[in-house]
This record gives sequence, structure tokens and C-alpha cells, in this order.
Amino acid sequence: DSSFLHFHESDCDIGGSSSCESVLSLNTEKILSQAKLLAEQKRFPFATDNDNTNEELAIAYVLIGNGLYDEAIRHFSTTLQEEPELVSAIYGRGIAYGKKGLHDIKNAELALFELSRVISLEPDHPEVFEQRAEILSPLGRISEALSDLTRAIQLQPSARLYRHRGTLYFISEDYATAHEDFQRSLELNKNQPIAMLYKGLTFFHRGLLKEAIESFKEALKQKADFIDAYKSLGQAYRELGNFDAATESFQKALLLNQNHVQTLQLKGMMLYHHGSLDEALKNFKRCLQLEPYNEVCQYMKGLSHVAMGQFYEGIKAQTKVMLNDPLPGQKASPEYLKVKYLREYSRYLHAHLDTPLTEYNTDIDLPGNFKDHWAKNLPFLIENYEEQPGLQPHIKDVLFQNFESYKPDVQELICVADHLGSMMQYETPGFLPNKRIHRAMGLATLEVMQAVQRTWANSKVRMNGKTRLMQWRDMFDIAVKWRRIADPDQPVLWLDQMPARSLSRGFNNHINLIRGQVINMRYLEYFEKILHFIKDRILVYHGANNPKGLLEVREALEKVHKVEDLLPIMKVN
Repeated sequence: DSSFLHFHESDCDIGGSSSCESVLSLNTEKILSQAKLLAEQKRFPFATDNDNTNEELAIAYVLIGNGLYDEAIRHFSTTLQEEPELVSAIYGRGIAYGKKGLHDIKNAELALFELSRVISLEPDHPEVFEQRAEILSPLGRISEALSDLTRAIQLQPSARLYRHRGTLYFISEDYATAHEDFQRSLELNKNQPIAMLYKGLTFFHRGLLKEAIESFKEALKQKADFIDAYKSLGQAYRELGNFDAATESFQKALLLNQNHVQTLQLKGMMLYHHGSLDEALKNFKRCLQLEPYNEVCQYMKGLSHVAMGQFYEGIKAQTKVMLNDPLPGQKASPEYLKVKYLREYSRYLHAHLDTPLTEYNTDIDLPGNFKDHWAKNLPFLIENYEEQPGLQPHIKDVLFQNFESYKPDVQELICVADHLGSMMQYETPGFLPNKRIHRAMGLATLEVMQAVQRTWANSKVRMNGKTRLMQWRDMFDIAVKWRRIADPDQPVLWLDQMPARSLSRGFNNHINLIRGQVINMRYLEYFEKILHFIKDRILVYHGANNPKGLLEVREALEKVHKVEDLLPIMKVN
């Protein structure tokens, strides 16, 4: 199934054959014996009718198969001096240049030149177009690679070619077209766990999580020890909001390989967003032992520490992310863009750790430009910004408390808060329960009740260091305060406290149900209702403005099942 570029891999069996032995142990006799066998069976591309020529070509192909690319290039070049248009030698030399390494642009250019020569001499061989696509795609020339693969498919469709083209469409984020190619590939050869995994990923990236889960499960039926399928299944369940199923899938991936960094990272992030900070931290630390420069794990480690009130460790981890400056021309990672805001906010929280929450106001204390840039996730380029004070030794970190250490009345309050908070959970796909948020919102509810109760007795509250009459905003401020404490990663800010200039430019508060190919799983339940509503509105419009065409429009609307179906009808008027 593999293309010739990888032919030597398929010749190797686990027991070890002569063609799999170390290059150091190769000698001329072994190369010649392998080449003779290859020539006799004509097991190389564009074999000729001349036995002597075939033996010379086979020697060069054996050299490629054993990683001796420069020797293979020299051998092909010698053969081409005698026969300048010997297709097999041109093709082999192109393959050897490609195998030498595309990190050197000269190798890539020479490989493309040779393969293009082969296509001009033999334009009806799909494998040559595929090989040229394999050179073009790592160079970022995706559209040219897609064109070559399409030509190869026209010449001779195969499961591998559809899978290869599907992968390039996937890289280009054209998930719907990629899905079609993976489906065609699987129709030609259903036993392809990698194609099945990618089919699942095309569903996943379009928000079709339930369909993705079925594909990942199918991939696991084909390959029971498929770590990437377990990892992807875990992530799909996490996005669906099914914590237990996600945990089980991540665990199965880690049982197969306890050092699988991506799984540790994804599992840690899920645990953080589930409110299990201690467990999340263990995953991020393990991830960093295996991959010390992993920015996501380093950022999440710093965030987890700060969320738990461990500011010294948290800010130390955040500073490490800040030191990973992107190279010139390299795009900065999301973690690098966010970490300066997190560090400044962490310092602010630490400086106020011993101050009662009623005595300070985040919306007033933080500079307007800082809040505006943070909320909009802009690069940290703020003129005349004065940094928050560094960590002060006399302010100690928050000490971890066991539930049992609290007095019975406090324990009861926490239990009631957990119950109240859990009642605010959306019971719809796409919302992962977060027990930390539940507790924070439950405690917020209790504090709002206490504040209202005091107001009935006294009519005044103490907020932001001042005593005054209670207003509706004060109740919301209590909830906002608890929401901020629950997750310092998210800027929870009042819009009317933003700088007037940034407020006038507006904030994007839209929620997309469908955006391009991506469906928002969380709000998918609304789709049918909204589509039905729009169809009703169109009928009302035509009833008033186009009564003669109403019957035609009504019949057309009956066939409408998706947004695209509406467009021709909308264009009528």
C-alpha cells in the first residue's frame, strides 16, 4: 500500500531480513545479491527490457533502500551519462534527493526537477504525481500537491491516493472535502485505522462530535492499541461534556503509553476545566518532565498553581513561558500571547490576598488599556504600562485546607453551595461540568442571600471600601467576584467600566450556530427552531409582498433542511 518512496520499510520484517541490517554491516556482495533479486523480479519502478541495465538500476535502488542516498545519486548519474533519458534512473535520482532531506531546499528543488522530467517523459504514471505531491506538501505548496494527487486519482484511483489527498485537505482545514476523500478511501479498503481516525477528526473539527466518536470507536475496532484514537475519543467526549467517558479514554491511551505527552496535556486541561486542579497539576508536571519546553503544559501549570493560591510557583512557571520568545517570522503561540496578562493579574491578586474582597475593585484598579487588550486577547503592547508589584514575602500563599478541618456549620454551607451550583449546569451536549465553578456560584448564591437579608435589616452594604444603599449591581458584583476567583484565566470584566474609546469600537458578543463548516454543538438544539422560524418569516413576507408567488415559495420551503437551501429562495426577492 505504501508508495515507492517508502518501499524498503515494507520489505523489512520484524525478524530482520538481509535488507534490514545496519548500513555499517553492508558490503558490496550483499548489495549485489539484493540488487540481483530485485532486478530478476523487476521490483522497482520503470524497469526496462535490458537485464544489464536493470541490474545497474537495481543496485542504485538498493542503495536508496539502505539509506545510502549520495551513493545512489552517483550511481544513477553514471547510468544517465550513458542513457540521458532513462526514466527509471531519473525517477530514482529524484527519490534519492527527496529522501536526503527536504530541510535543504536544494534537495527539494532537485527532486522536483527530476520528477517533473519523468512526468514529461511518462505522463500516465500516477505514482510519479504522488511522489511529486509528497515533495510539494512539506514545502507548503499544498494547492500544487492537491493538483498532482487529483491527476494521480484520475489515472488510477486507490485507497492510498484518496487518503493522501484527504490528509492535505484536512491540513488546509477543508474538513468537508477531506471527509469525502477519507470516505472514498475507506470504501476501497475498509481496514484502514488511520483513514478512519482522520474521518473522525473531520467530524470533530466541524463540531459533529457524536459522529466523530463513532468513527474513533471504529478505528479502535480495527486497531485495538491505537493511542491516537483513544486520545481523540477522550477529547471528543470532553468536548461533548462527558467527563467519565473522556477520563476512561485518556486512561486507556496512557495504559498503552504512560509517556504520551499529548494525552497528558489534554487530560490535564480537561481536569482543570472540570475543577480538579490537584489532579490536573500532576498531569502538567509529568508532561513537563517528558517535554520541558511544552508551552501549553507550562502555561497550564502556572495557571493551576495561581488558581489554587500558590502564587510563587505559579508566577515562576508563567515566567518560563514568557522567555519562549517566537523566532523572527514565527507566529506566537496562544499561551505566549496570554501569559503576560495572567502574570500581571496574578501579581495583582497576590498583592490583594490579605485585603477583604469588599475593600478593592478589580474593574477600577486595573488600567483601562490593560483590560481592553486582555478582553480582546491582543498582544501585550500597552503604552506607559506600569507593572503590578512583584511578590512580597510578607504575603504568604493560600494554605490547602481539608474539608474535614472546617467546622460543621462551614461544611454544611459548602455542601449546600455545591448543590446550588450544580443546579446551574446546562444539561445539554457541549458543557463540561466544572465542580469548582459549581462551588463558586453556589457560594455566590449564598452570599447574595446574606447580602439581601442584611439589606432588609439595614438597607446598606459595604462595597469597594464604601458603605451605601444596596443596588442591583451590588448583587451581580458578588457573583462576578466569585466567578473571577474560580478561574483567573478568564477576564470577567464589566463592559461599562472599559475605556470609552474601546467600548465605542464594540465587543463581539455574537454566538455562531454555524460558521463556515463548523457547527456549534452547544447551541445545535436551537438550529431547527430558528430554521423553522425563518421559513415562517419568509412565508409572511411573500404573503404580504408577493401573493402570486406564495404557493411556489411554500413548495420550495418544504425542501429546505439546511441553511444553504434557503439562499435560492432568499434571492427571489
